[in-house]
Parts: sequence; C-alpha cells; structure tokens
Amino acid sequence: MDAKDAKDPKETEPLRVGAAVRRRRRALDLTLAAVAERSGLSVPFLSQIENERARPSTRSLQRVADALETTTARLLAASDAARTIKVVRAPHGGELPPTASTRRLVRGQHQLQALEFTGEQDAGREFEHRNDELMYVADGAAEVEAEGRAYRLARGDTLFLSGGVRHRWRATAPDTRIIVVTVSDHIETPEP
Repeated sequence: MDAKDAKDPKETEPLRVGAAVRRRRRALDLTLAAVAERSGLSVPFLSQIENERARPSTRSLQRVADALETTTARLLAASDAARTIKVVRAPHGGELPPTASTRRLVRGQHQLQALEFTGEQDAGREFEHRNDELMYVADGAAEVEAEGRAYRLARGDTLFLSGGVRHRWRATAPDTRIIVVTVSDHIETPEP
C-alpha cells in the first residue's frame, strides 16, 4: 500500500466523544432525559454514547452538540483532550527520597487522583473523602484507624474505603511507601 493510500488514523478510529458529552451535560446540569428531549435522540442511545458503547453518526453528534449548546468541533476537541496519557517519572533516578515525602502520581483534574507517600508519615488528622479510596502498601508497613477499628497493613496489603468513611493512618516503618488512589471529589458517585 502506498503512503498516499494510507488513511489518517482519526478517520478510521471510532469517535470517542462519550467523556466529553458527559462532562458537557453535567456542566450544564442536564439529565440524559433533558438532552434526549432537546436532541430527539433516545436516553439509551445517549447513555451508550457517554459510555463509549455507541458511535454517533455525524448527524447524531450534531444533534447532541446542539442540545448541549456547543459545537461538534468543541466536543471532538474535548474528547481528544479526555484521552490523556501522562507519565510521571520517579524522582532521583528511581530511588526513594531520603525523608518523608508526598508525590502526585496523576497530575491535573481527572476522575481519579493518586498519591505516593514515602517515609514515616503521620498526618495526625482524620480524613473523610467524598468518594472511594484504595490504599496499597508497596513497601514497609502502616496502621489505619477507620470507623473505630485499627488495621495493620504490611507490604503488598490493600485497604479499600468507601466514600464517607472517616479514617486516619500512619506509616509504622521508616522505609514505608504507600500508594493512595481516590475517585476525585468533583465526581459524583450514585447513592446505593
């Protein structure tokens, strides 16, 4: 095949506008039903678009954009921005810092946040996050107090906390490295 016959990957790749559509709809504080009414498209189809299970035609995407008071170009640009790949390099050539430190593993505002804590950490305060949280002990050990119970975690242990659980934690060994991943506070999770 000649280079001139090769298609631009954007032409052959399915439209992935779901995250952009969802963000815009939420920014306007609209329900799927309201967008369906404005666009003339069904709620299930709009849900499939938002969840990347359906590929809207150009005409359908235009109807969605109109309903969301934007343009198809802006939705497409936002969808490209939503597909982010970022590498956060380890400091000091991959060696752990000599003292206690905290490092963001995901930069910017995304649906999840991740932090790496190294060294002897003891915030001395209680936390309560709006959304779910996962704590993974990569090295060392930690103690977590949650809802009145103490949990001792060793290397390789994971602790899951659902949103709203009050907790505090501290590293119990000098070489401790803990990864904490949370669903960002700006994300609304459905009530059970």
